[in-house]
Amino acid sequence: MTTPVADFIRSYASLKTARFHMPGHKGREFLGCESFDITEIFGADALYEAEGIISLSEKNASALFGSGGTFYSTEGSSQCIRAMLYLALTNRPQSVPPVILAARNVHKAFIYAAALLDFKIVWIWPEEHHSLCACPITAEKLDHCLSSLDVPPAAVYLTSPDYLGGMADISSLAQVCRRYGTLLLVDNAHGAYLRFLTPSRHPLDCGADICCDSAHKTLPVLTGGAYLHLAKTLPESFQRRAKAALALFGSTSPSYLTLASLDICNAYLSQDYSFRLSETVKKLNRLRETLSAGGWKTEASDPLRLTLRTPAGLTGQHLAERLRRNGIECEYADRDYLVLMAAPENREEDFFKTAKILDKNCVPAAPDIILPQARGTQVLSVRQALFSPCQSVPTEKSLGKICGTPTVSCPPAIPIVVPGERIEQEAVELFQYYGIKTVDILKD
Repeated sequence: MTTPVADFIRSYASLKTARFHMPGHKGREFLGCESFDITEIFGADALYEAEGIISLSEKNASALFGSGGTFYSTEGSSQCIRAMLYLALTNRPQSVPPVILAARNVHKAFIYAAALLDFKIVWIWPEEHHSLCACPITAEKLDHCLSSLDVPPAAVYLTSPDYLGGMADISSLAQVCRRYGTLLLVDNAHGAYLRFLTPSRHPLDCGADICCDSAHKTLPVLTGGAYLHLAKTLPESFQRRAKAALALFGSTSPSYLTLASLDICNAYLSQDYSFRLSETVKKLNRLRETLSAGGWKTEASDPLRLTLRTPAGLTGQHLAERLRRNGIECEYADRDYLVLMAAPENREEDFFKTAKILDKNCVPAAPDIILPQARGTQVLSVRQALFSPCQSVPTEKSLGKICGTPTVSCPPAIPIVVPGERIEQEAVELFQYYGIKTVDILKD
């Protein structure tokens, strides 16, 4: 498969051209990559008006993912999340209100999109709350939520895989959405590789209408590289407006280093990636089996993730520190879980080393917990709250106040309380459970 963006950049770097254009490093080495770091010079195309090398590269990606259109982002899935919500809202029928039905474990990029696009959110809550990161939704649950609305929403929005690796049954959920005549949007930030499993488990192949993938999370792409995918079944208007949607939320100076890495990834995926992926899944399964045999409680997760329930008397942060002292860095750790993410670029010794270190530390798993659900009353819209003056207070003094901005780090970037909601006792308990010491509230 061709790599037109990378080829152009390499060719330009080899010419030793006098650079009287941006960026200011002029191709001189400071980090070592500067000769390949360019801007929209002649021949380089332009990301949001692509008709040359970037357009060719995106067509290659579309073919690989089997999409109706795949478009690049150099600002992660956050940019794509806003773009796909914009597309769903601006292409909705006149009779459909600007409402998105969303599972509650959304990334805060979704919340910021709600402020920018000023849509109403109707939340889907899980039957039981075991983690801030998870919100499992069944087809029956989705059907019940949709049937309770007077009019179907502009779209249903899900996160799958979630930060713990939980995967929704996209196929059955897509069927429900089709019955109600609404779109299914999926934040697939953690699952770009799912297309290359046998069979594919990618949201587009399972019936989603629009989804985003953070290429950099699981593929060999520089940080910030992401895809916005449109299904082949969507009207042409979605394709026509996709670039404008991305441009609305993106920088006018996209990183050509990131674009080149997305471009090179096309060639990588078109070769023996599926085989290497399957071999990595086998290695991770063996690690999972080894740890399970040793007494660890492993959670159901997507194929490239190992999620461990913390043993009694320990936290995920304690386990993460033990690994760190032995030269292993995990993806995520909280009070209850430790998450490791693998890829074909992990070495064989990485898996052996992890098994050896964790096998020494195993003690009986902590009992399952059920957390309270912070179902605060929405007093103001997300937009009204986020654009209002706010102040930071200790979480114990936030009871009864209105949330101003989502106080949450990344990872997992999932807010306990949404801007505009009144903070109830359940939310205060969750703040304390997850070690959040301050929260932004609206000024009185």
